[in-house]
Amino acid sequence: MATIGTKIRKIRELKNLKQEHVAEKLGISITAYGKIERDETDISIERLDQIAKVLEIAPQDILAFDERMLFQFLSSASQCGYTYNINNYGITENERKLYEDKIRLLEEVNDSLKKENEKLKSGK
Repeated sequence: MATIGTKIRKIRELKNLKQEHVAEKLGISITAYGKIERDETDISIERLDQIAKVLEIAPQDILAFDERMLFQFLSSASQCGYTYNINNYGITENERKLYEDKIRLLEEVNDSLKKENEKLKSGK
């Protein structure tokens, strides 16, 4: 299970925000913010609220965030051709498209590696 710092980092990355931006909005140093993401410091309820506001997400959604579940959902939905709204994580349509593109790219890389592995196994 991911730690709260890891969840915050993943959400920040999914929203294409830099640590510097979040630290500035929180009024703390980049070093202090980095310690939050690395779980080197405890996070108070007040600080979690502040981070949630900067990330434009509810504090409970940070706590409940599960990257594997999000990407499984995105992947299965895109494979089935579904349209969906996942804004409970504060993800915009543009961000959703970026995730889908990343998933497709990873699937292509995975397929390519599988083919290369088969070639190596067959000795060709």
